Amino acid sequence: MNHFRPFGAGYVSEFDMFLNSYMAEHPEVLKDQQHGWDIWWDVLVDLDALDKQRSDTVPEKPYHYD
Repeated sequence: MNHFRPFGAGYVSEFDMFLNSYMAEHPEVLKDQQHGWDIWWDVLVDLDALDKQRSDTVPEKPYHYD
């Protein structure tokens, strides 16, 4: 097996070789990963609606169970 990356990038571990071959055989994993990224991180935020929501809230009293 080739334990070196092209262009002199250095040693490639067995885990890296496994992961690279797995990703080459299963491209749907990358699509699923991108879908998860879109759900949790790439969310468009309406700043006007966020400001309205913050201004409409009533502050909670420190001892609300009295």
